[in-house]
Parts: sequence; C-alpha cells; structure tokens
Amino acid sequence: MSTSTTPETAAETTPAASPLAAAHAELGASFTDFAGWSMPLRYASDLAEHGAVRATAGLFDLSHMGEVRVTGPEAGRALDAALVGRPSTMAVGRAAYGMVVDHDGGIVDDLVTYRLGEEEFLVVANAANVEPVVVALADRARPFDAHVADETARWGLVAVQGPASVAIVAPLLDGASGVDLAALRYYRAVTAVLAGVEVLLARTGYTGEDGFEVFVPVERTREVWDALLAATREHGGVPAGLACRDTLRLEAGMPLYGHELSRDVTPFAAGLGRVVVLDKEDGAVGLEALQRLAQEPPARVLVGLRGEGRRAPRAGYAVLAAGEPVGVVTSGALSPTLGYPVAMAYVDAALAEPGTHLGVDVRGTELPAEVVPLPFYRRPR
Repeated sequence: MSTSTTPETAAETTPAASPLAAAHAELGASFTDFAGWSMPLRYASDLAEHGAVRATAGLFDLSHMGEVRVTGPEAGRALDAALVGRPSTMAVGRAAYGMVVDHDGGIVDDLVTYRLGEEEFLVVANAANVEPVVVALADRARPFDAHVADETARWGLVAVQGPASVAIVAPLLDGASGVDLAALRYYRAVTAVLAGVEVLLARTGYTGEDGFEVFVPVERTREVWDALLAATREHGGVPAGLACRDTLRLEAGMPLYGHELSRDVTPFAAGLGRVVVLDKEDGAVGLEALQRLAQEPPARVLVGLRGEGRRAPRAGYAVLAAGEPVGVVTSGALSPTLGYPVAMAYVDAALAEPGTHLGVDVRGTELPAEVVPLPFYRRPR
C-alpha cells in the first residue's frame, strides 16, 4: 500500500496562513499549528511577552478566529434561537459573550456576538469551531428571514492588550470619525478609521487587561499591524504570541474551548450559567435541556486551584482527595504574574468550596492544591 501524499491530501493538511505571516517571519517568530492555522507561538520569550501585556502592552495576531455575519429583518430572532442568550435585545454597538449548545445542552462553541446594526450582527467563533458554528447558525436561522455568511476569509484580526492600550490606539484614530475611546466602554464596538483604514474597533479581549480587538479587511491587515506595532513599541510593548496568550487567559480565569469547554460540558458546570437565558420562546435549540439542567446541580464543576512550589499542574492531571481521584485539571501553569502554580479543574461539586484542600497527581507525586475563587488575577483599577 502506497504511503505517498497526493496533492489533494497535502492541501488539506497544510495549515492556513495568517495575512500577517510574512510580518511574523520578519520578527523571528516561532510558529505552531493551531486549529488548522500556522500562527506565531512566541517571538522571543513567553515570560517577556506575558510581562509586557501586564505592564504595558502586547500586540497579538488573532486572524485565525472566525467571523460570521448574520443579517436580515429577523437576524436577532434567528440568533435568539441559535445561541444561549438573547441577542435581539442588544443595543447597536454592544457585544455579548455567549455559546452555541447542542440539543443536550453541551457546548458547541463559546463566542462573542456584536450588534452592528438593527438587522446586522457579527458572531466571532473559535478557529477550531468555525465550521460547526456556521452550520449550526445557518440551520437554526432557516425558519427566519435572516442570512448567515462565513466571512472569515475577508477579515484580519489584531488585538492590543495592556494598560497602555488607549495611549497606543488613540493617536492612530482619524479624529474626523468622531470615535471617543473614553466613551467606548468594555464590550462595545464602533466603526473607526485607524491608521487610515476603516476597521471595526472593539473594546474586548482575552487577557484580563484593558485592550482593543481590531477587525481589518484582510488585504489591509499588514498596514494596521505595522502602525500598531510601531506605537506599541513606543510605549515599551512587544508583539506577543499564542503561548503567553494562554497563560494570560488562565490567570484571568477565562475558559478555553477544548480544555474547560466541550460538547461534554454544560454552561452550568463551567460556571457560565449567567449567560444562559431560560425564559425564551420555544424553539431555541437546547432550551429544554438547559431548563432541565438548571434545576440539576452538576456532578462536577469548574474551580480554580492554587498550588505550592514551582511544579505546575497540567491539563489531564488527576485531582485527588484522600488519595482518590475526584477531578481532572483542564489548564495549568506556573503563573508568571503571581509566581505560584495555578490551574483550572473540574472537581466533584461537594469539594468545590474555596478553601478546600486537595492534591494533584503531578507525574506520580501528589502535590497540595487549594480551591480558590476565579479569576486568579484582576487588573488594577
């Protein structure tokens, strides 16, 4: 049997390239295959990039994320039926965190929805889940006067995150566009002209810091990246890769699909019941299951764990009580900001109270861990 790779197979397995691939190569980035994309893992040092985001700013390429536009007179109603929230009640310019669930209430993806107009929404999905999200939205929108379009290939996405974000972005905005960053509050978005390019500017992020995500027409992404990188460096910031993005979001207690979230996890077990609307009209996919699950305490719930020493729990490690398995770590690292190990884990609900002392099996050695509230890190106000 031949093991040669046909051209078709090679095309299917070659990671997609970011519109900023050349820029990253020029900066000496190390690349990784992430959700079918070749993306910068780091440029120099994970720790330096992490520290820059906490102290000043980091500039991220997020062009692997998916953008799905939903339009039409009943676009809001279609999204009410498709998502766990009620996007139809959002004001124009607002954004909301939410999820797509299956008929059993399992999480298909977590995502952010922006309302761009009375009949226009932008849904931003995780890179690994763009296809199932598009399929789910299109199927669930079918009874409504709404249109679903996968626009991932049309957009680049970059993010400035850190305390200096406002100082970095403000000088690059065209004053004639009338965008007031002081008035652009968290989870808001506005059309703006940045570095001479019309963009969607959102005050959202995944690091626990203040910052902006900038949706750019794909053919002009390099212009915006170069302008933001120059401004970021002027303020002592650096380009930042996916490695530090992961430790940043872990410190901020933000879940990652494939780790804390999956089709085997419900919003309630993940501590995300607050984004679920249970009194919607019949027909919302997964609503009956979610209504039932809301009345049934989950057997295991997501918690934060604080460790000791320098050895960090990692995803898949067993959580122990009296030497017996009572849960599993979903994400873990030695926190660069806090200086001690932190982890998120699903544990038996009876052991989820902060202050509970547990152990983690770290390569055959049980190390102590204490249940603590999430997030581990909150930015200074």
